[in-house]
Formats: sequence, structure tokens, C-alpha cells
Amino acid sequence: MSIEPITSLNHPGVEIFSSLTEAQLRNRLDPQKGIFIAESPKVIRVAMSAGYEPLALLCEQKHITGDAADIIAACGDIPVYTGERELLAELTGYTLTRGVLCAMRRRDFLPVGELLEDARRIVVIDSVVDTTNIGAIFRSAAALGVDAVLLTPTSCDPLNRRAIRVSMGTVFLVPWAWLEAPISSLHQYGFRTVAMALTDKSIALDDPRLKSEERLAIIMGTEGDGLAARTIDEADYTVRIPMAHGVDSLNVAAAAAVAFWELTKK
Repeated sequence: MSIEPITSLNHPGVEIFSSLTEAQLRNRLDPQKGIFIAESPKVIRVAMSAGYEPLALLCEQKHITGDAADIIAACGDIPVYTGERELLAELTGYTLTRGVLCAMRRRDFLPVGELLEDARRIVVIDSVVDTTNIGAIFRSAAALGVDAVLLTPTSCDPLNRRAIRVSMGTVFLVPWAWLEAPISSLHQYGFRTVAMALTDKSIALDDPRLKSEERLAIIMGTEGDGLAARTIDEADYTVRIPMAHGVDSLNVAAAAAVAFWELTKK
């Protein structure tokens, strides 16, 4: 390893943790060159266990022989930037509550057909742009047995730093890919589609017809407007979550968790 103490925000190499935007980090046109930032030793360990390659670490001095010692030992010959807590907070824009950031290389996207080969219950995230919601949906998907996640191109990147943090690293555990084709294209893989929406034709989430389906794709819509009318019209089922006290809807992440709980039951 190469320990590099930094005393300036202009230290060569640390720009990946500070000045590069999420879009610059992502480099969607060439994922092999793209990177992402994972925060906290626990999340970094999950990413490494999932096969993601570490490129550089930024951490407080105390963590080099403390919480990050095993990570540094496993990373091999990569730069480890370290400095005073106040400087690192100024560099990253916020105090490092867990004291460790890791820049990691992105991997090639899985082809949708390969991703869905053995899947039975999947979620389609359609135009959800809030990073907190993306992370929370992934966490629920991992916890409740969803086999894969597909995202429409208008959705937030799951490897956004905040999305990773909120997901507690589960974005590295559940297979995911971008769905460039229409959602209705999932029919060719044997999936019946479930639009989570409140309409006159919605059926209840516990409707026995849903449990009898061999393969289901659960479609979750954007935070403000929900799913587009066309998406709802093209779905095989439109499903509502029964609620009390006149409440008409839940936050998309909460609704996803409820839907996963019910529809992944054996």
C-alpha cells in the first residue's frame, strides 16, 4: 500500500473524492472507465466481496490501523490518502461519519436476458430519481427476496454515493441492469407485469391471482406523478396496497417494501 498524507485540497489524486461530479464518475458511455465512491468500512467490504475493484482510499489516520486495516491489507498496492478530520470534511463536503471512502471501478452491465434467466420476482424502477428512495428500494429488494432490479434510463444511478450509503451496500448484492427497451418487452422473458398504482381497475395486493403467477415484474413509479398512464395500461395487473384512514399512497420506497413482502412469499 502507499500511504499519502495530504495537507491540501489540491493534492494529486484526491479529485475523485471531491471535485468530480457523479456524472463524471459514472461515465455511462464506457462503464469500464467509470468509478463510484463507497463509504464506510462495512459497505466497502460488501463491495469487495461482490468483486468490485478498489482504486483508492481516503480515510482518517486513526482508521489506517483501526476500522480500515483489513480493507487496506486486502486492497494491495493502491493509494491511501489520509489527513486531519477537518481537512477531509472540507474536501468531501461533509464530515466522514464512518471515516473511510473508497473509489472503486464499475463493472460492465449485465445483459437483461442473462440477468432474468433464473429470476422469478423482479422490480422495475421507473423514473425514480431520489437517491434515498433508490437505496431504500434496493435494501428492501435484498432483504425480501427480490431476484433482480431493472431501472429505466430516467431513473437515478444505483451507484450514486448516497444511494449506496442508504442501501447499506445491498446495491452490490442484488443483480441489476438498465432496461433500455419498453417495460412491456419483459413479456418475452415470461414475466407478467404488475403496475403499482391506484386506479379504478386496481386489484388488492393480496389478490390470489398474483401469487399464482410464475414470474412477476413489479413496476414502481416516480415519487411525484407515479407511473405513466401508458405503463399502467400496458401492465397485466394494476395493483393497490389497501390502506386505512383515507391515506391514498405511500412513499415509493415504503410501497416497494410492502409489495415485495407480499409478492415474494412462497
